[in-house]
Amino acid sequence: MERNEIIATFAEFLREYYYSDLAKAIADGKTWLEIDFSILDKFSPDLADSLLEEPEETLPLFENTLKEIDLPNLPSNFKLRFYNLPDSRNIRIRNLRSEHIGKFIVVDGVVKRASEVRPEVAEAIFECPECGEKITVIQKEKNLKPPIKCPVCGNRKGFRMVDQKLYDARWIVVEEPFEITTGERPSTLVIYLKEDLVSPKMQSKTDPGSRIKVTGILKELPRLSRGKRSRQMEIYLEANHVEALEIGWEEVEITPEDEKKIKELAKDPQIYEKLVASLAPSIYGLEEIKEAIILQMFGGEPHVLPDGTRIRGNIHILLVGDPSTAKSQLLKLVSQIMPRAKYASGTAVTGAGLTATVVRDEQFLGGWVLEAGALVLANKSICCIDEFSKVSKEDLVKLQEAMSLESISIAKASIVATLPAQTAILAGANPKLGRFDPYIPIKEQIDVNDILLSRFDLKFALRDIPNPELDRKLAEHILHARHVGGEPPKPVIDIDLLRKYIAYARANIHPKMSKEAGEKLMEFYLKMRSKATLDSPIPITLRQYDALIRLAEASAKVRLSNVVEVQDAERAIKLMKASLRQFGLDPETGYFDIDRAEGGMPASQRGKIRTVLDTIEELENLLGKNIPEAEIIKRAKEKGVPNVEDILKKMKEEGLIFSPKPGFIQKI
Repeated sequence: MERNEIIATFAEFLREYYYSDLAKAIADGKTWLEIDFSILDKFSPDLADSLLEEPEETLPLFENTLKEIDLPNLPSNFKLRFYNLPDSRNIRIRNLRSEHIGKFIVVDGVVKRASEVRPEVAEAIFECPECGEKITVIQKEKNLKPPIKCPVCGNRKGFRMVDQKLYDARWIVVEEPFEITTGERPSTLVIYLKEDLVSPKMQSKTDPGSRIKVTGILKELPRLSRGKRSRQMEIYLEANHVEALEIGWEEVEITPEDEKKIKELAKDPQIYEKLVASLAPSIYGLEEIKEAIILQMFGGEPHVLPDGTRIRGNIHILLVGDPSTAKSQLLKLVSQIMPRAKYASGTAVTGAGLTATVVRDEQFLGGWVLEAGALVLANKSICCIDEFSKVSKEDLVKLQEAMSLESISIAKASIVATLPAQTAILAGANPKLGRFDPYIPIKEQIDVNDILLSRFDLKFALRDIPNPELDRKLAEHILHARHVGGEPPKPVIDIDLLRKYIAYARANIHPKMSKEAGEKLMEFYLKMRSKATLDSPIPITLRQYDALIRLAEASAKVRLSNVVEVQDAERAIKLMKASLRQFGLDPETGYFDIDRAEGGMPASQRGKIRTVLDTIEELENLLGKNIPEAEIIKRAKEKGVPNVEDILKKMKEEGLIFSPKPGFIQKI
């Protein structure tokens, strides 16, 4: 199409479809208008093809057309943003080729890293040293470009920049979403954003971790090698339109009608049962675990004490269990329900991938750049970490600060920063031996240190125990739900409404502990503590007391109540008992032992080690420093200690004893 024809046709299109939208945008002080490409394509296929094939020439003509329409107070920098391009223009990042350069395309990806928003020169005004002529040069390259020659006197050198027009700009790097990168390294693409695309609201949508769809023009940029221009080119996308594919809490729209439904649900006496039935209805059973996850989604209340100490409100949950017990399905589903939630698998994640790291990028972003990990990206939401025990030990150490203080500190290169990580963690792990054994402490079943294990408020075991009646119900549930004529089970509360319910409760409800509920929790805590004597195991610590308070607060939020009542305290106690029963019950003593649940050494084990140490001291007085191992085993077994060989091995590992020569033991 010819220039004049393009302008005339597009002016007609704007008058017919977008005149009122343009007028409203200008009245609201906006400097852009979003246009649905499919409407333009129906109106004039030739005009649409011109935009797709020659966007660099067509877009300026479209924007010049605005001057042809009678629009008062039109800003000089008003931009047109196009979206909803045909599927044929949605190109996978790894499939971008030279044929796409200069074309209008769409890419979908997750923001990996981003530069700061900085001003850039849009137009530079140079003065000719010979005749004083002012020459305006529109800047389209990465580096500032002076005029080739003076249009008046023909001078070609010595130009001095005397003025400039600036706009805000930002570079981001997006990578392919994980769904399409199975078995291969995700490809990345640099995106260039400017003007209204870097406004404060848009900046939050293009921060690291955001999933976005970008429409723009693919351009090439020369690559420099040792100061010389290389034959190989870099490519980047100059963005025209950015669409966020994930929503944050602030973007969850709750209409008055939604609010009415939410308040009606909160008054329902069966609300907890309905919420449980709405979480993964295709997964049979697991009611206590689902109820705990529901409370985790609503979250407790953070408390800041007068001395500045901050007590977290987020609830951390660990699921340990046998294969085929639907741990991964639960984790994945939770990450899809909660806004800004992230899902990561321990087999493929690093500490930097979970927390944060610093990377160098001179080409586009300039120098050292902070790259946020999953916990930072899921701030004020939930991070679901599957295969938790497969995360390397070095990387798990980095999680301790995040789980306790809800922040991540990093000091590398020129960057020293503390990032917010007010993130609840829902982790899943498989036992080392393949199946969960209630008779073996958790520390010996998963490779997670005891400090990190103690940070989890609740721990649950998902066990696959053969049970004829339960097995039949489960098999029938799967058969009818997925295969034989039945409909898949639907959530009692629609997922979209559930998301709004959680958002409303987290934003508006901040419950305080009632005296009766506080006494109920304190009574449970003191009753459990009273069972401990000097030599018996400690059943519960202040850490579980804090967890009880968080769970009770979350229970009150479900009811949209600003007061934590006795029923909330009882619900918290019920879940805590269920967790302790699975992990903290020592089968040898029959008592709850919190050290067993948190990965420490159970009291019964400590007692056996103390007996063996006493035996070694007795024999040391009789036989000297080097004591025959067989004699220790014999004496300890006489005192009723079983498995003395295993205990001696453990004592060697912990540095209490060593072997000066084969068959002999010496105390350190």
